[in-house]
Amino acid sequence: MKGLFDFTVDELGPCKVKSPIQLSKSHGDMVANYVYDNEFVRYNVDVYDDVSKEDEDLFKKNLIEKAGPRELIYFNPKHVNAGICTCGGLCPGLNDVIRAVVRCLWNRYGVRRIRGIRFGFKGLLPEQGFDTIDLNPDLVDDIHKTGGSFLGTSRGGGDRVNEIVDAIEALNMNMIFILGGDGTQRGSLDIANEIEKRGLKVAVVGIPKTIDNDLIFIQRSFGFDTAVQKATEAVAAAHMEAHSHINGIGLIKLMGRESGFIATATALASHETNFCLIPEIPFDLEGENGFLAELEKRILNRHHAVVIVAEGAGQEHLKATGEHDASGNIKLGDIGVFLKDKITDYFKKKKIHINLKYIDPSYQIRSAQANPSDSIYCERLGNNAVHAAMAGKTKIVIGLVHNKYVHLPIRLVTAKRNKVNPEGSMWRDAIDATGQPTLMVNDKEAVIAKLKAEQNK
Repeated sequence: MKGLFDFTVDELGPCKVKSPIQLSKSHGDMVANYVYDNEFVRYNVDVYDDVSKEDEDLFKKNLIEKAGPRELIYFNPKHVNAGICTCGGLCPGLNDVIRAVVRCLWNRYGVRRIRGIRFGFKGLLPEQGFDTIDLNPDLVDDIHKTGGSFLGTSRGGGDRVNEIVDAIEALNMNMIFILGGDGTQRGSLDIANEIEKRGLKVAVVGIPKTIDNDLIFIQRSFGFDTAVQKATEAVAAAHMEAHSHINGIGLIKLMGRESGFIATATALASHETNFCLIPEIPFDLEGENGFLAELEKRILNRHHAVVIVAEGAGQEHLKATGEHDASGNIKLGDIGVFLKDKITDYFKKKKIHINLKYIDPSYQIRSAQANPSDSIYCERLGNNAVHAAMAGKTKIVIGLVHNKYVHLPIRLVTAKRNKVNPEGSMWRDAIDATGQPTLMVNDKEAVIAKLKAEQNK
C-alpha cells in the first residue's frame, strides 16, 4: 500500500533502568546486540520508474521502529505486575504466545507477578466473577502442545472501557499484553487512551491474532500458516471424494469474513482447487459467464471439481441479516450451505448427475495446535512484546514487516482491513493455479466500475 504513514510509537517516559538482559553494544563479538530506538525498517521498498519528489519523501520518512531488547528500560522488573489476556475466536498459537510472554518476563527480566486474565476482556468485568491465574514458567511449560487458549477467550466486552481500566488499576497492573485481532486491538487502543487520560503508567501491547490475516501493514498474523495447512488437508479430502465419484464436486468453506487470504493461499498450496471464491472478487451465479455455468463446463470436461469459498464471499447473493455478533461483526449468511443448495438445484434442472460433498472445517482449524512455523513465530512475537512493554512502549502491536520484527501503532493497523488485491501477484498466481476465469460476471464493465469506486473511498 503506497502512502505516507506516521509510525511514531507512544512511550510512557524515558528509559533509565539498566536491563537485566546482558547483550552487546557492538558487532563482531559473537554476542547478540541490543536494539536501539534509532533502528528502523523502511516500509516502502518497491521502486517505480516514475519516482517523484513526493515518492522520495515516502522512502525517507516511512520508517518503522525495530522491536527487540533495549539496553535501558522503563520499568524496574521488581515492580512489574503484568497481565495477559486472549480475546475473540480461537486461533492456532495462542498458547505458544502466552508461554513465550510468561517465560520471557520471568526468565529474562526476573518478573515474578504475572497474571493470566481469564476469558478475554470479560475476565476484567466484576460481574463475571472470574479470578485471575498466577502464571509462572512451570505452569505454562507444556501448554503449546495443545490448541485453544489456556486462559480461555470470549468475544465482546472491550467497549466497557472504564470498567476494564478500573480493573487494571485495582489489580495494580502496569503492563498488559492483549492477544486479538482487529476488533480486539481497537478495544486495546480505547483502553490505552483511557489509561493515559487517567495519568496511569501502564503499557498496552497487542499481539496480532487474526486467522484471516486482515491487519494491514503486518506481513502475517500468527495462526495463518497452520490454518492454511489444515485447510489444505480438507481440500485433499474433498478432491479425493470428488475424483472417486461420477461428476464429483468437493465444496469447502473456509474462514475469511472480509479478506480471502486463507482461501487464496489454500488454493495455491493444494494444487487441486478449480474454483476459489473470495470476498474481494464478486461473482455472478447465473448467466453465461456466471459461476454455475463455469462449474458445468468443468464437470462436462473433467467430470470432477473442487471449489473453495471463503465465508464472506458472495454475500450479495444472500439475504442480509442486519445482526451483529458480540465482537461487533456483521453476522454473515452461510455461503457454504447456500452454494451447496444452488449447485444441487442447478445440475438437477440440467439433468446432470453430480455427487456433491460439502466440508466446513472452520472450528477444527481454529482449535488446532500451531505448526512449527507458527510456533516459532509466536515465540518471537511474545518475546518482542515483552521487550517492548519493559521499555515503556504502549499503544502498539508487534508485527513482522519485511521479515523484521517491529513496533506498529495500533491506530494504523486498525485503520482499515488488509485484503487480497484483485490486481496483485497473489491473486494472479491463484488464478493460474485454479484455471478459473479472471472474473465470473456477466457485466464486467459495471463490476470493474464498482470495484474502482470502492477502492477510491
